[in-house]
Amino acid sequence: MPSLPAARLVSLDAFRGITIAGMVLVNNPGSWATIYWPLAHAEWHGWTPTDLIFPFFLFIVGVAIPLAFGKRVAAARNTDVDSDAAARRGSNRDLYLKVVRRTLIIFALGLFLNLFPYFRFATFRIPGVLQRIALCYFFAAIIFLKTRLRTQLLVAVGLLLIYWLLMSWLAAPGYAPGDLSKEGSLASFIDRVVLRRHIWSQGKVYDPEGILSTIPALATTLSGVLAGQWLRTTKADHEKVAGMFAAGVVCIVLGWAWNPFFPINKSLWTSSYVLFTAGMALQLLAFCYWLIDIKEYRRWAKPFVVFGVNAIALFVGTGLMAKLLGLIKVPASDGTRISLHNWIYRNLFLSWAPPYRASLAFALTMILVWLGLMWILYRRKVFLKV
Repeated sequence: MPSLPAARLVSLDAFRGITIAGMVLVNNPGSWATIYWPLAHAEWHGWTPTDLIFPFFLFIVGVAIPLAFGKRVAAARNTDVDSDAAARRGSNRDLYLKVVRRTLIIFALGLFLNLFPYFRFATFRIPGVLQRIALCYFFAAIIFLKTRLRTQLLVAVGLLLIYWLLMSWLAAPGYAPGDLSKEGSLASFIDRVVLRRHIWSQGKVYDPEGILSTIPALATTLSGVLAGQWLRTTKADHEKVAGMFAAGVVCIVLGWAWNPFFPINKSLWTSSYVLFTAGMALQLLAFCYWLIDIKEYRRWAKPFVVFGVNAIALFVGTGLMAKLLGLIKVPASDGTRISLHNWIYRNLFLSWAPPYRASLAFALTMILVWLGLMWILYRRKVFLKV
């Protein structure tokens, strides 16, 4: 499939920014007890808008891989077998080293966030959002570098089928095959056995970024890899938009069709969930690409681009701030000491708004505060990348 040199897509930066703005919104309510339902995860099976955020991240990671490496990979594959062999091997080695380096940095940042501020190595949680992003990035990048598009599609489909078969046919000890409950699923059992004290403390019997569920999460990333290669082709822009939209519809329909047999579930990252969220991601990317890169309506997207080009810094920064706001104690009006988070929420938001609106206002304020900080970096052309 003929392709064009990679060019930075403003629409992809905006899509990334929209996604991470959504993450800041849902991760920073004034009170976890007063959250509007779209800003909370589904209790187990099913989905809410919040359940789209993480798979969108992985999809975007996948799209960026061929945009970053596609030109060099294409050049290496078109190089004469006898000529420049050493240069080709050196170029490939550089790409692999870059993938490994980025993987290790992202994984380490995730571990740091889990350890901060107490650094209790005996009980800290090992999995996490950044850790899953790192692993999926690593395997998706290696698959992209070593295989061609048809193989990548087959691998993605194979991962979804293998995961479905494992979860449907193999039983956790003491539970029936196909049990998809929090306690009884095969994925939950593996997390408890392998991670032990390093599992997510709120899940207790499972981890939403666990071991086995990383298999279908890789398929989510590979769906982005396929979309990224579609964007690099020489096809007309409107054909690219139509293709992504059509593929998105197919994925959503297939995800819903699979749902009765293997329910959409974010914590288990079920195969139906992969298809459904990949379809949603394809349609949102198609819309952003049409509106921003084709029609060039870009002014509205500027705040999201500011977020998108410094996504890692925003993710780590907001995570650290949330922990510090909970750690710092200040005197309350009744003489007790409460967290700085609660003091700000009570005095600056709950004092004038009912609980649900106050909680939402707090989260929106967090977005605006971080938009101001990221805008300073953007204006100074400081882009923190790994």
